[in-house]
Amino acid sequence: MQPEDLVRDHTIYACVMGSRAFGLATDASDTDRRGVYVAPTALFWRFRKPPTHVEGPGEERFSWELERFCELALRGNPNILECLHSPLVEHVDDTGRELLSLRGAFLSRKAYDTFTRYALGQRKKLDADVRTTGAPRWKHAMHLLRLLTSCRDLLRTGELCIDVGDDRESLLAVKRGEVPWAEVEAWMTRLGAEAEKALHHTPLPPEPDHPRVADFLYRVRRASALESPPLP
Repeated sequence: MQPEDLVRDHTIYACVMGSRAFGLATDASDTDRRGVYVAPTALFWRFRKPPTHVEGPGEERFSWELERFCELALRGNPNILECLHSPLVEHVDDTGRELLSLRGAFLSRKAYDTFTRYALGQRKKLDADVRTTGAPRWKHAMHLLRLLTSCRDLLRTGELCIDVGDDRESLLAVKRGEVPWAEVEAWMTRLGAEAEKALHHTPLPPEPDHPRVADFLYRVRRASALESPPLP
C-alpha cells in the first residue's frame, strides 16, 4: 500500500487550513488542506510500519496518521489543535466525528507554553529580518499576531476559535506593510502580556485528558483489526 493510498482510502477527517480557515483569505491565497487517516491495524504487524504522515496527493495537502496526530495534539501543538478547530471541514466520517468530539480533551494549560514557544521562535525570525533588511516579512508578522490572539482567547475562555473575526482588516493592514513595525511590536508585547495574565485564571485543566484519548485510539485500532482481513 502506497502512502497516497492511505490518504485516499483511509482518511477520517479533512479540512482547509491557513488563511482561508483563519478568515484572512484574499484572491491570491492558496488552499491548504490537512487531514487525518487511520492506517489499517494489520500494517503495524510488519517490520516496516506505516508512515506517520503523508504529503499529498496533490499540492498543499498534508495528512497525519491518527496516532501521531493525537500525540501532537496532546502536547498542545498549535498547528494540530487549530486543525481540529477548522470551520472548513471537507470530509468527516464516524471516526472523524468522534475525533472532533474529543477536541476539548486535547486542550490544557500546556497550550500557553507551546503557543508562546512557537511565537517566540517566529518573533526571533522577524527580528532577524528587521536587522538584515530593515523590515520584517509582513505576512509572517500578521500570522504571529493572529496566533498570539488565539492563544490569549483560548486561555481566557477555554475554547479555541481560529477565525480572526473583527480583527481581519487590522491584520491584513499588517500584511500589506501599512502598520509601522514599532506598532506591531507593541501589539505583540501586549498580546503576550494578556496571555500570561489569562493563564492565572484560565478554565483550562492543567493536563489534557490522556485516558479519554487513549481509549479512543485503542477502540479505533481494535475495530480496524477485527474488520479488516490481514494484508498480504
